Amino acid sequence: MEDRNTDAATGGRAPSKLRVSAEFNASSIVPRSPEECELDLSDSPASVCPELSCIQTRFPNSTLAAAELRASQLGIGADRVLVASGLITEEDYARSLAASCGVMFEPLMNVPRAAFPFADKRLIEAAAVGMLPLLVDGDLVVVVAPRGTAARSLAGLLSSDNDLARCFRFTSSQRLQQFVVKHGTRWLAHRAADGLRTLRPDLSAAPRPRGSAWLKFALLAACALAAAALAPAQAYSTLEVLLAVVFIAWIVLRLFGSLVKHPEPQRFPRLNEDRLPVYTIIAALYREAASVEQLVACLRQLDYPPEKLDIKLVVEPDDAETRQAIERLRLGPPFEVIVAPDAGPRTKPKALNAALPFAQGAFTVIYDAEDRPERDQLRRALNMFLADADLACVQARLTIDNTADSWLARFFTAEYAGQFDVFLPGLAALGMPLPLGGSSNHFRTAVLRKLGAWDPYNVTEDADLGMRLSRFSYRSTVIASTTYEEAPARFMPWLRQRTRWFKGWMKTWLVHMRSPRRLLADLGLGGFMTFQLVVGGNVLAALVYPVFLTSAIWEFATQSPSGEGWANVLLAGLHGTALVMGFAVATFVAWLGLARRGLTGTAWVLVLIPLHWMLLSLAAWRAFYQLLRDPYRWEKTEHGLARTSRLAREKRQTPVFPKRPRRDQPRDIAADRQRTLPATV
Repeated sequence: MEDRNTDAATGGRAPSKLRVSAEFNASSIVPRSPEECELDLSDSPASVCPELSCIQTRFPNSTLAAAELRASQLGIGADRVLVASGLITEEDYARSLAASCGVMFEPLMNVPRAAFPFADKRLIEAAAVGMLPLLVDGDLVVVVAPRGTAARSLAGLLSSDNDLARCFRFTSSQRLQQFVVKHGTRWLAHRAADGLRTLRPDLSAAPRPRGSAWLKFALLAACALAAAALAPAQAYSTLEVLLAVVFIAWIVLRLFGSLVKHPEPQRFPRLNEDRLPVYTIIAALYREAASVEQLVACLRQLDYPPEKLDIKLVVEPDDAETRQAIERLRLGPPFEVIVAPDAGPRTKPKALNAALPFAQGAFTVIYDAEDRPERDQLRRALNMFLADADLACVQARLTIDNTADSWLARFFTAEYAGQFDVFLPGLAALGMPLPLGGSSNHFRTAVLRKLGAWDPYNVTEDADLGMRLSRFSYRSTVIASTTYEEAPARFMPWLRQRTRWFKGWMKTWLVHMRSPRRLLADLGLGGFMTFQLVVGGNVLAALVYPVFLTSAIWEFATQSPSGEGWANVLLAGLHGTALVMGFAVATFVAWLGLARRGLTGTAWVLVLIPLHWMLLSLAAWRAFYQLLRDPYRWEKTEHGLARTSRLAREKRQTPVFPKRPRRDQPRDIAADRQRTLPATV
C-alpha cells in the first residue's frame, strides 16, 4: 500500500495477537463511546512525555517544555498541545510517531470496505472514538488516530514490544473520517435522515401511511360538522367558550411560570483544566458565508482549552459559497467541516444528525451561525451537569443583539426577554417540560444518541426534543448565561421564520398526541397540561386571536343588555376578559424580562402588542396552510444583515483594564514558535 512508513523490524509477517476468530466480539476493539477508548497509562513513564520523543529534534527545548507543561495542566498528551497550537499537523505527527514506534502509517486510501469486518454501524462508532480495526491477511490490526493521551500510552507500550507493534497502525483523524464517509455514506445518510424514524417511529414526524389516526380525525370532523348543522348557535357558543377557557389557561400558565421564584444561580469553584472533558460544538450552516468569520472568531474566544474543543461546522453539499468562506479562513484544529448527506429533507436537524456520529465530546452544544455566546458559557453548563447527574440538557438564555434595527427587532428582544429570562426559568423551577430554544442547547452526548437525536422531519426540532427528553424522564434547566442572536428586522424574513416555528409546533403537538394516554403516563398530569398549553396553546392562541378580537368588538357594539342578549353580552365579556388578560400578562412578562436585562428603554414597543399578535396570527394560519400542503419545507432565515449591535455597544462602554501576567502562566507556544522556529515547520 502506497505512502507507508515501515521499519525493518516489522518487515516480516508474524502471527498477530489479535487474530480474528469466529467468537471474536467487535466491542473488544471498537468501544461504544469516546469515554471507553481512553488507553491505560499505568505502563507509561510518568516523569516524561514519551509522545514527544519522535519529534524532539524538530522543536527547540523551550517549545517542548512549554508543551509538556500545558499537557500536564490539561491532562492530555503533549502532542495534542502542539497540534492545537498549529505547530504541527496531526498527520505529520502521526507519521513521525509511527516511524518512531516501528509501526506503519496507514493512509487508508486504498483500503477496501471488506477490510473492516463489521457492520456500517460499528464503522461510524470507530470514527467517533478514533480506533478502526482492519482485517489484513487474516490478522486484525487496529488503526489508531491518537487522541487524548493515546499517543503517550502507545509510545510507551510499543517501543518495548515488537510483537504488539505489529497489531497497530497510525493515521490521522481526517483520514479516518474520510474512510468512514467513503464506505459508510449510505448508513450515515440513513442515520441522519431516518435514525429517529427507525428507532421510534411513533415519535417521528416522518411521513406515515394513513391509518387509524386519519380515521379518528375524520370522525371528529364529522361530529363537529353535524353539531354545527343541527344546532349552529349552540355549537358556536360552546366552541367560543372552550377556546376562551384554553386561551385564559395559557395566559395563567405564563403568569404563574413568570412569578415562580427562581433559585439563585449556583456558584461553583473554577474547575481545573485537567478536569474539563472534551466539549463538542456543532453549528449547522446553510448560506452563511457572511456569518462564518464572526462565528469562528467568537468560538475561538470561548473560555475553554482549544485542545479540549471539538468543533463541527456542517455544510450542505451544494452550498459552495459557505464552504469557500470556511476554506478562506484556513481553519485547523479544533475545527472540522462535515458535509451533510444529500438524502431526506434539507433541514437543520438532519445536518445536526450528520455531525453527531463524529462528536468526540462527552457534552455537545448547538450554536447557530449568528450566535455570540458569553465566553464562560461552556464552563457554566458543565458545572450544572457535574452537580446533577440526572440533568440531560441545559438551555442558555437567548437575547437579541440587533435590537435597534426596527420595531420588529425591538419586539423580538422583549419576547426573548420574557421567554428566556422569566418564563422558561420558572418552568424549569417547577420541573415542567421545557420547549427548548433552537440554539445554545447543551446536552449529554450519550443521552442525545440514546434518544435518536433530532427529528429531521420536524422544522422546530428544539421544541420536539425538549418534550422527548421529558417523556424519557430526563431533566432540563436554564442557566444564567447569555447568547446574543440576530433577529429578522424586516417583515417578510420575520414572517417566514415565524411560519416555520408555528408549523413545527403544530407537528410537535400532532406527533406527541398520537397516543394521549401514553403521553399522560410519560409526563404526568402537570407535564401533560404544560405540554398542551405551551405547545398546543401557543398555536391555538395565535389562530383564534382574530376571532376573539372581532367577536368581542362585534358583540359589544351590536348587543344590548336585555332578553336573549344577556348570553351574548356574557360571551362578549368572556372574550374581552381573555383579551385584556392576554395583553396585560404579555406586557408584564415582557416588561419583567426587559427590566432584568436593563432594557426598559425598549418597553415602549409593548404598546404594539395587539398589532404584533395579529401578525403572529397571520404566521400561524400560513403555517397551517403549509402543514397541509408542504409540511417539510424549511424556510431559511437570513443572517448577517444586522445594522446595529447591543453587544458591540456594551463592549465599547465597558472600560478594559490590562491584566498583569501571572508568574506561573505557561508561555505562549504560538509566539514562541514565531521567535525560534523556521517558517517552514
